[in-house]
Amino acid sequence: MTPAQSRAARGLLGWSEADLARRSGLDEGFIKGFEAGTGDPASGRIEALRSALMQGGIVFTDGTTPGVRLSEQQRGGNEGTRLDQLTTENDR
Repeated sequence: MTPAQSRAARGLLGWSEADLARRSGLDEGFIKGFEAGTGDPASGRIEALRSALMQGGIVFTDGTTPGVRLSEQQRGGNEGTRLDQLTTENDR
């Protein structure tokens, strides 16, 4: 995972650095440093970030251009009840 992927993933989820720190169990200062591209973080710490973001619904794309996207479920893959199927029973 790259620092840019981390920043983009947080943006898609609407998470602050503090949110990611809390969800990954890491220090907010580490998040700031990693996303700024400073230091040489241990792979286990990067994996903790990646795992927290994936649990939030992020899918990492590591092809020729690394990126991130929201999972189908997070993007609203469940379209809900269609208009022609609405009744007073499912209108809750």
